[in-house]
Amino acid sequence: TVLYWRTMTRASGADYYYEYTECDSTGSRWRVAIPHSPGACDGLPEPVKGTECTFSCRAGQFLEMSAQECTPCAAGSYSLGSGIRFDQWDATPPGFSSLAATSPGGGGGVGGDDAQLCNSSTWVPQGSYMESNRDECAVSLIYAVHLKKQGSVTFDYQYPDNNLLFEFFVSFFSCALFARLSRWATHSVRVLKSGSNVLYWRTGAVLMGSKVVKPVLLKNVQIEGVAYTSECFPCKPGTYSTEPGSDSCLPCLRDTYSGHGASSCTLCNTTTHYASEGSGECNQRPPCSKKDHFQIHTACDSEGKTQIIYKWIEPKICLEGVSGAVPLPPSGEHKPCPPCNPGFYNNNTAVCSPCQPGTYSDGTKVCKRCPAGTEPVLGYEYKWWNVLPANMKTSCFNVGNSKCDSMNGWEVAGDHIQSGAGGSDNDYLILNIHIPGFKLPTSLPSSRSGTEFGRVVFEFETECSSDCELYFMTVRSLTTVVESWAGNKTRQLYTHIMTKNASVSYTWAFQRTNQAWDVRYKVHDVARIFSVTVSNALDGQSSECRACALSSRPSGSLCVPCPPGHYIDPRSSKCTECPPNTHLVPRTTMGADTCRPCGPGSRSSKEHSLCFSDCQFSHTDGNVTLSFDFGPMGSVGTLMNGPSFTSKGTKYFHQFNISLCGGERMALCSDNVTDLPTSEGQGEKAEATNAVKTFICQSTIIPASGRGLHTALSSQSINLANTFLGVTVANALEGIQSRPELFSQSARKVPDVNFFYRSLEPTSSCESGRSAVVTLRCRPQMSAQGQLTVPSECPAGTCDGCTFHFLWESSGACPTCTEMDYHQIEGACRGGHQDMLYVWTEPKLCMGGVSLPEKRTLLCENMDFFIRLSASLGALTALLLVVLTCYFWKKNKRLEYKYSRLIMSANKECEMPGADSCAVMEGEENDGDMDDDVVYTKPSLLGKLKAIASKVNLPSRPPSQTAAFSACGDDHTL
Repeated sequence: TVLYWRTMTRASGADYYYEYTECDSTGSRWRVAIPHSPGACDGLPEPVKGTECTFSCRAGQFLEMSAQECTPCAAGSYSLGSGIRFDQWDATPPGFSSLAATSPGGGGGVGGDDAQLCNSSTWVPQGSYMESNRDECAVSLIYAVHLKKQGSVTFDYQYPDNNLLFEFFVSFFSCALFARLSRWATHSVRVLKSGSNVLYWRTGAVLMGSKVVKPVLLKNVQIEGVAYTSECFPCKPGTYSTEPGSDSCLPCLRDTYSGHGASSCTLCNTTTHYASEGSGECNQRPPCSKKDHFQIHTACDSEGKTQIIYKWIEPKICLEGVSGAVPLPPSGEHKPCPPCNPGFYNNNTAVCSPCQPGTYSDGTKVCKRCPAGTEPVLGYEYKWWNVLPANMKTSCFNVGNSKCDSMNGWEVAGDHIQSGAGGSDNDYLILNIHIPGFKLPTSLPSSRSGTEFGRVVFEFETECSSDCELYFMTVRSLTTVVESWAGNKTRQLYTHIMTKNASVSYTWAFQRTNQAWDVRYKVHDVARIFSVTVSNALDGQSSECRACALSSRPSGSLCVPCPPGHYIDPRSSKCTECPPNTHLVPRTTMGADTCRPCGPGSRSSKEHSLCFSDCQFSHTDGNVTLSFDFGPMGSVGTLMNGPSFTSKGTKYFHQFNISLCGGERMALCSDNVTDLPTSEGQGEKAEATNAVKTFICQSTIIPASGRGLHTALSSQSINLANTFLGVTVANALEGIQSRPELFSQSARKVPDVNFFYRSLEPTSSCESGRSAVVTLRCRPQMSAQGQLTVPSECPAGTCDGCTFHFLWESSGACPTCTEMDYHQIEGACRGGHQDMLYVWTEPKLCMGGVSLPEKRTLLCENMDFFIRLSASLGALTALLLVVLTCYFWKKNKRLEYKYSRLIMSANKECEMPGADSCAVMEGEENDGDMDDDVVYTKPSLLGKLKAIASKVNLPSRPPSQTAAFSACGDDHTL
């Protein structure tokens, strides 16, 4: 017998860990031990009954699995109880992944060659936040979590670029599109279901040219509903927790640091080292350089003098007096202070004070009260920068750190204000002006569609050595980027028009680079603003007074508003209505010149606020007049051209909306990038929607099938034309030139009709604003809606970025039909009847207007009567001609007979009387020497025979007498 003894070693706690099984239908579960090494199952503890599935610990505690009890976290760590938090992004946390999105089915998304282009696109950890990719690829940041109960997710984000789409959705059932925001904001979804949830943060962009997108930033992701956590999270470097049971860690103070899981912070050797707030290590102090100081202008002293002084940037981190250190420059000389800004006065003091309501000043004189019949022109006019105006403030902001939170973003500099030093090159240096509202002059109507309530005009320049950018933004419920300028920009003016009377803040933000740099290398890259003017500001000051219409009330009463469409006659100070078909020029109310005539083929609105086409147009060429009615073409035409593709394969379209006729039926383009899920923010959402309502507008459309998007994206809505200039068949109007050579030539006899538009808002590339020409071409074979196209050479609608060209081919662009456009056809006479038909002249080039007359049937005999009548008249005329011919022939023969008789009865001796006449005129009597009277009567037949016989019996004349007669006949009187 052989005996065997086998020993078994019980596994230690370091060889395994505990987990709970899935909950059963009763809500129960088991605690089981899982070995760290797969397959090592010997010596594991037996499964035991676990806690209830709904069990959870409080914040600051964790579930100690051995005892299955809630235990406080140790110092240097924290716990959320039933949640998890991700606030450290030195590397991508476990469970997170980055994936380039593809469209369902591959159409228009990332596939094939496009997938290769986007392989390198990913979300990038940047220490305190995650940064999205900087290209146009649609990339998702994904995290999967299994919740034991209904939970929520909360995160902070920054979304600065209007070329970028940012959306968040959970397992394809909860989706949010976010409005652009330049600062950090918090978003929460509180309807996460129990079980598996997949969280997606996805971005995508449409980039034109070489522009680099501003990335979306994400941090502080917190998820609730995990029911318990089996361990506490150690504090990240730069933070600490001193007390057990903490639910968060505190940042270390300046010049202190901490490591991973610290319960306290350690002080740096401040003589040689420094540390920023929340730093995980101490940094050595560098020698001072030019980038460590900045200059400021001091406020005016009691003598009215100011000077330039230099200060170290605080907190000071550099060392003076060491090798290579640059000393602080000395202060400048005392110089006279600049004058006060218009609307202010100094009253022989060092402080400029605003003028009282109803008074005005140009800044150099004391304030005076406006004279009778005038009113103060309110607004802000800042052109001297000795101190920062009271309604302006400046700040510094950085998405990754707080080094510049206490710094001024902008510094006054006498005749301008310029960007400050900041804490690092990617700081946002912010200048803000707040306007509580606008107040139109009382001589202008206070409520009118499309009224200009006010405008902001500023003059600026930038000097940059890298990818700096200056932003101009409006801040109401949300922040909207109005315009931005990248790189070096020469000194120039920019104008922004406010069309809503509401409280608003305008912000200028300057960033030297958008790279994630925590250093300050490009402190000499600077933006300067020389002047800022805001018109019609509600609480503004006045630099001048303007005449206004006098009231009919007793003298001393204030000015009263003029009715809409009226101007002020400077001679009588009365409100006078603009003439018909003229429009009132904004911002002017004095004199008849403020009423400008509308262009050809246009008319003015009832309030004389704008000019528009009423869809009726006529053109005369020689004796032919063509009348057009463009009403059947519809109120708004839409063109979506493309598709176009960016360098990374993103498919997009340009959509144009065009309003031809009417002042009320404007085209509308809107952005659908907005925060959808928050019900309490519906008012803000409606207010923040970037909608453009004008004659012609453009949007960039990314289809839902492209890049795997859940909804079609409409963004970058811009105004192309807010002023109608006129309609004509000519190719030029008010300096705008149509280019018919960009389109195929029309062989039709009907001329093309051109609608000319202009946008008065200047842009960085179009100083005079944009313009547009819509050419209408008659195509009878098309429908009334027709087809809109852009030039094949310019698929974006413009070849120079400023003038847009459109061709609208439609049957509605044909002239209206008249009686000249059809003709009559006579049918054959059958059965005594004849048909009269009417047909259009081919090719038919008209629409609408008169209709073809109905077919008529006539009796043929009516036609025979006219034929017989015409034949009778012809026969009668021929008979008359024969009778006249015979008459004149007989008369001629009678004269010939008289002549012969007179010759025969001439004097034989050639003794002629001295008369001049050689013939006997009809009706004259013969002289006495004549033997016989020559009397002519109509001879009868018997008479004619006798005459012939008498001629035969006459004796012949001797030749001598004949010769003598011939010789002297010329002198005889016959």
